[in-house]
Parts: sequence; C-alpha cells; structure tokens
Amino acid sequence: MKRLAILFTFCILSVSVNAQNININGKIVDSNNLVITSATVQVVETKQIAVTDSKGEFSFKLPNGNYKVLVTAKGFGTETRTIESGKLAEIMLQPAKIAEVVSVTSSYLVGSPESLEQTSGSLQTIDRAELENSRVYNFSEALRKVSGVNVRDEEGFGLRPNIGIRGVNPTRSTRVLLLEDGLPLSYAPYGDNASYYHPPIERFESVEVLKGSGQISYGPTTVAGVVNYITPNPPEKTSLSLKLIGGSRDFFNGNAQFGGTFGKTGVILNFNRRQGEGTKENVRLGLSDFSSKVVQTINDRNILTGKFSYLKEDSQITYTGATEAEYAANPRGNPFINDNFNTYRAGFSLQHTAVLNSKMNLTTNGYYNFFSRDWWRQSSNSSQRPNRIGGTCRGLIDLNTTCGNEGRLRDYKTFGIEPRFNANFDVGQVRNDFNVGFRFHGERQFRIQKNGTTPTARDGSIVENNLRETNAISGFLQNRFIWKSVALTAGVRVEKIDNKRTNRLINASGKADVTEIIPGFGISFNAFKNSTFFAGVHRGFAPPRNEDIISNTGGVIELDAEKSWNYEVGFRTRPISGISLESTFFRNNYENQVVPASIAGGVGSAFTNGGKTLHQGVELNARFDSSNIFKTGYNIYFQTAYTNLFDAKFVGTRLSSISGFTTISVIGNRLPYAPKQLVTSSIGYAYRNFDGFVESNYIGRQFSDDLNVINPVANGQRGAIPSQTYFSATANYRVEKLKSTFFVTAKNIFDRTFIVDRSRGILPSSPRLLQGGVKISF
Repeated sequence: MKRLAILFTFCILSVSVNAQNININGKIVDSNNLVITSATVQVVETKQIAVTDSKGEFSFKLPNGNYKVLVTAKGFGTETRTIESGKLAEIMLQPAKIAEVVSVTSSYLVGSPESLEQTSGSLQTIDRAELENSRVYNFSEALRKVSGVNVRDEEGFGLRPNIGIRGVNPTRSTRVLLLEDGLPLSYAPYGDNASYYHPPIERFESVEVLKGSGQISYGPTTVAGVVNYITPNPPEKTSLSLKLIGGSRDFFNGNAQFGGTFGKTGVILNFNRRQGEGTKENVRLGLSDFSSKVVQTINDRNILTGKFSYLKEDSQITYTGATEAEYAANPRGNPFINDNFNTYRAGFSLQHTAVLNSKMNLTTNGYYNFFSRDWWRQSSNSSQRPNRIGGTCRGLIDLNTTCGNEGRLRDYKTFGIEPRFNANFDVGQVRNDFNVGFRFHGERQFRIQKNGTTPTARDGSIVENNLRETNAISGFLQNRFIWKSVALTAGVRVEKIDNKRTNRLINASGKADVTEIIPGFGISFNAFKNSTFFAGVHRGFAPPRNEDIISNTGGVIELDAEKSWNYEVGFRTRPISGISLESTFFRNNYENQVVPASIAGGVGSAFTNGGKTLHQGVELNARFDSSNIFKTGYNIYFQTAYTNLFDAKFVGTRLSSISGFTTISVIGNRLPYAPKQLVTSSIGYAYRNFDGFVESNYIGRQFSDDLNVINPVANGQRGAIPSQTYFSATANYRVEKLKSTFFVTAKNIFDRTFIVDRSRGILPSSPRLLQGGVKISF
C-alpha cells in the first residue's frame, strides 16, 4: 500500500510546472455575430473558469498547447471546442433547443452565475466533468460529495441506494424525491416510495440536489430534498464512445454510447453492462441497461422529445443481515446461497414543447413505466433464520435441504401526464418568471407472495394477493420576482391523493384519501458581486404509503401524512475566480415524522406516527482551484462537503417502538440513522492530460433504534454503529492521439470493514476495490 502511495505522489510531483505560460484569448458570439456577455467558459483539462466581459471576450493564461473548453450561456446550447494557445478563438453558440434538460432549480442554466444568484435555496450540482473524472463507482459514492446527504450502500453496487437528507432515515430513500429530467423515477412515488430500482450512473451527465423551498414545484415528497438525474442531449456532431472497466471481485463494467444529429432529428443511445461480486459471500450482481433519447424538431416552435429505457437485473442477493455471532465469525459470511433477485423495468416518456412567443412556452410530459420485481429469499431479517415453511426445517442445519422460502413478487405500473406553462414578463422594473402546472398521476401495485417448500422453489402456495391503486391530482403555481439584486420566489402546491387496497384472497377492499396544501417562499439577495444571501421556508409533506393507511381487511388506519415546516438561511460566494463557498443553516420542524413500527423492514414493516421531531444543522461546501487564482497551467484543487447535524431528535410525546420497551419514553433521544457529522473531502492535481486526486469520506456514529442502545443485541438489529472513515484515490491520463483516457482507481484503500446497517441484521461495508479502465472516443 505504501508503494501505491509513493507511486501516486511521484506521478504528481514529477510533472513539470515550469512551462512557459501564454495568454489564450477568445470571443463568444451568437448566430447573428452579436457578442454574448456573461457566458461561462471552462477549460476541461485544468477546470479554470472565466466569464465573458461586455465585449464577449475571455482570457486564460496557460502553457502552450491545445485545450478543450466548455461554453455555456443562458438561452444558448452548450458548446465544446478545442482551441489553440496564441490564437484568438471565436466560438459561436446556437440558441438552446427548447426540449433540452428540465431542471428542478429554475428556468436558468444550472450552475451559471445568474442561476446561482437567483436560486433562493440550497442547491448543489455534480457536473459531467466531476462524474467523469472522479470515476465514481455508483451513485452512493457520487452523492456523498453533496453536503447534507447521507447515503448508505446495501449490496455493494449501489443498485438500491439508501439516501437520507438532513437527518431523515435513508432506508430505501423513502423520504427523498428522485427524478429523471424532472419526472418521477421511483416506481410508486405516491403509494410506495421505496427505491428497489435505480439506473446506473453511466446513463446520466449530471446530478442536481435541491433542499430549499423550490421543492414545491415537484412532488409529492418535499420533506427533505430532491435529487434530479439529468440525461445528456444528442450532440450536434456524430460521436461514439466506449468505456471498459475491470477490477477486483470479478468486476466488469462496459458502456457504449452513440449520438448525433441528422437533419432535424437528434439521437443518443446508451448501453451499460455491469457485473461482479457484492459485499458479502454468495452475493453476485449483474444488470444490463439500455436508454435512448430522440429529439425531433418539428418546426421553430414545436419540438418532440421521446425517451425509452430498459433495465434487466438478475442477481444473487440476500435480504437479511448477520447476527452478532455470525458477524464476529465472518463479517462477509452469507449462508443463503439460493436467494435470487430478478427484476426488469421499462420506461417511456414523450415531451412536447411549444414556443408560444419569445416569452412564453408550454411543455407537456407524458410517461409510463412498468417495473417487475421477483425476490425469492429464505429470511426477512436476522431474527427469522430461516423461513420454516414446509418440510422438516430445524433451522440453519436444514437451510439448503428441507427449509422453504418466500417469493415476494411485485409488479408496478406508473403513468401520468404533466403540462407546465412558463412566462417571463416585466411589470415596471420588476422581472417575473412565472410557472404553473398540474399533473395527473396513477399507480397500480400488483403484490403476490408465494411460499415455497424447498430452498430453490420458484413457486408455491399464495399467501398474499393484493391490488393497490393510487390516483393523484396535483398542481402548483410559482412566481419569481426579480428587482435589481433581489429575487423573491413564492409558490404553492396542492396534492390530492386517493388510495384503494383490495385483498383478492378474501375479496376485501378499502379506500382512503389525503389532501394537502404545500406553500413555499424564498428570497435571495446579491449583496455584492458573485455573492448571494438566501433564505426560505416551505411546507414539508410526504404521503403515507397505501398499505399503511388501509389494512389488509379493508379498514382505514389512523396514520397522518408526514408534515413539517422547513427553514433555511445561507450564502454562496465566489469572491475571486478559483474559490467558491456555500454554507447553509437549516431547521426542519416535523409535526409528525412517520417512522417504522418495527426495526426490521421485512416482518411487521408497517409505519406509524412518530410525533414531533427536530432536525437542525449546518452544511458547508467549498472548492479551491489554484490555476484560476495564480493563472498557472497546472491546477491544485481542494473541495469538501461538510455536514454538522447537531440536532436530530424526538421532541414530542413518543414511546419506544421496540417490542418489550413500549412504555419507555424516547423524548430527547437521537433519531436512528442520523449521524451528527459527515465529511467528504478531496485534494487533487491536474496538469495538461493528467488528473489525480485522493478523497476521504467520514461518517459519524449512528444509533440504530429509538432507545439509542449502544451495546449490540444478539440478533444484530440494535446497537450503535461506530464512526468510520474511507480513503480512495483516482488517476486519469488523456492520450489525445488515441482519443482515449486511461484511468485507475482504488476505493477503501486500507480495506477497512465497518458496519453500515443493522435494520435487518448487520450489513458490512464494501471491501477494497481496485479498478482500471479506458474510455475511447471515435
């Protein structure tokens, strides 16, 4: 390991930093040859950023050579161009395609100075360059770069990420709204917002995380935050890329992407195959994912965008974790060799965008998704070891001979239509950005459980046959008032949700409905150049699951929706080129936080009213780039995402949900799975075609139950989870002649094994992963 560290350090220090620097100048214009001011120009190799002046010009001081620059500007499409030092580069931007990416943050280009100055809330973006250069293994690793976000891996591939924001329980990402290009990504966001499906990171080019009042534009879940995954648009020129990665634990990841624009039709196709071993023995994962996007220009005022995706997974995965004794004997042991997880998901969406005039447009999205999940397993948690259905099962001794299993067979249909109208107009000196929209959304859950009598059974007696139907109508209205250096955003959202549950085994059914008004308000103020102060308040809302408000016999259960009042105040600043900083104080007051009625998710997994809770803390994001400050050809960069969640506690009348302790008050106790501190930091070096960095990830101590038990119990489901730190390192080298980038990466360099979850028994962290690969562009 010391040799790897010495080699990595040598690679960095051996690169010459004394090359002669010269000016690289350029000018940005539109198709009418008029200059474009405030355009953002980024040098891909060094990450230096410049903003065009009143003459549309920009300048960098770099060593002699050729450099790739990425140019963005409000109202224009993104342009990538290779420029040569010593020559004046004139880059022409075309007007933005109307059907380009839908952003949850605003109608402005995400990450641009104008967008950040007028967004009245906490916003962070992981852009294409960072996703590419950091060689993140999965989205769990990527989202840890965002402050306030706690991500827990499960099986090692991040195929079912557990995402929590600002102290909410991360299990199954149930309190986070996941979107793809602004449309629901979860298979049942209203009736069962659990993440058993997640596409691979290769499908997307950037990620937005929004935690402020702007969430009310997208529902239904607004209690914690929005994660919006953004797909790339078809490129203007035909392109083909191939990425191949191999590594330890029999890991393989292959990705191919083709794109181009042919006349008025733009196409982008992406295929990904990923396979390898998981974090435990007898866990092996494999998935194939195909996605496509077609942008068809009908005329200057109408564009259609169609997307189709298909994911297939066939994996050997165990649901349960280990007991204390099993973990002590073998932290990565797993006796359940016959468990199988098989799923596929097909999704289709069609978007029509109409330009009504230069200041008004109407975008209408229609979508349909089908998700099927069959999970055959012999245990639901570490207390049910194994399933004793059929035969003469005496326990683990008969696990692979006569003990039975359970097939949790699920099919989901999700569909909807969502028109959105946007208008920009002036009233006196006040600019207005007005947005209004509504959505009809439907879900159908077909849930069957079959109990098999042998370990390898894939059929059996039916013990559950449920149809769960959810129909929701929602609408929102929001306006941003912009006057000089002040932007004020006010809006309201309404959700009306109708649920029906039918038990087909006994022909019993019941109905329940929920209606909620969700207001939000935010303000941002540009006190001085490149600095913005912001504050906001909004109503947090998350609907109860269909199964939690209607019993299996058709009765209505008294379970309130999860509601809160969320406050935040903060600032973001770029005092000089090369330094950026954002800090936010947040306070989330939950009137009723819905919590699990039992520790384990498999048995007795209903939810109950948790009463009042309080979440408050501070988030900090910082970035430093030496090349922008000192105008050098090399770049030493540092970035960090820090969270201090100093309060995450029960504050209302609340008794423990732990069996045998239900008379004990937990007022003042810390909420489960809410670590006080999270820190992800990296330091790196980039010069010409080389980019390398070292990253550390720290997660503070957590409790796994509402009693805040420290010493673990025998089944492993309760007990403190100690703090943990992981180190990773990555190096990239670009060979221009081959149009290829070669890279190596090491995750969890010191191969530390930690406990990451106890909800169904102990789950271990991912072991050390060594990977190498190449990306070739044609």
